[in-house]
Amino acid sequence: MPAVRCRETVTASGNHAALMDRIYRRQRHIYDFTRKYYLFGRDTLIDSLQPKPKARILEVGCGTARNLVRLAKLYPGRQLFGLDASEAMLETAAQNIAAAGLEGQIRLAHAYAADVSAKLFGEDALFDDIFFSYSLSMIPDWKQALRVAAEALGPGGRIHIVDFGDLKGCPRLARRALLGWLRLFHVEPRIELLETLERNSDNFAEFQLLMGRYAFILTSVASGLSSSALPVA
Repeated sequence: MPAVRCRETVTASGNHAALMDRIYRRQRHIYDFTRKYYLFGRDTLIDSLQPKPKARILEVGCGTARNLVRLAKLYPGRQLFGLDASEAMLETAAQNIAAAGLEGQIRLAHAYAADVSAKLFGEDALFDDIFFSYSLSMIPDWKQALRVAAEALGPGGRIHIVDFGDLKGCPRLARRALLGWLRLFHVEPRIELLETLERNSDNFAEFQLLMGRYAFILTSVASGLSSSALPVA
């Protein structure tokens, strides 16, 4: 069964999708090789996910499907889904899924994070786990993306995040250089989110900061990321 590429008419402006395609049209071919040197914590999150049998798992901003392929190999029998705003990235994702022989386990959709829904994949069943791996820092309306993700989860469903922290524990020159590099790719660490998560860390199943506050990892049931725990404005 081939990997399914679903399409959905997006409601937001196409500017962001066009921007992502411009950035990654060529970058996608070396993306996984280069990003392993600074997207830390991804495998820690994936390896500790421990989804229930037959869980439905969605990655928002799946890029090349690198994470989904790893998940499929670690947790066979789960139904995996990925969406991304960049059609160029999804082309590479479909190729990687096919090369891994996982076309029957992973399905893809071209859509925005703010439009997360099982209906993107032609289904009604809610998800058990939704994760964001270094994607919230690239999603313009990241607050809406989190709210919609929480609504797309079934009872007891979990949200998982790994993304850049505030880097305040890193050497100043290294911090400035990294932030400048990230801006080239329209990446902006969500400092407001991090501050809010730290204030409400007792609400979450897992919350940890990586060395130098370089990145953070979060696992929470949807209720833990309620409007009282997240900035809504």
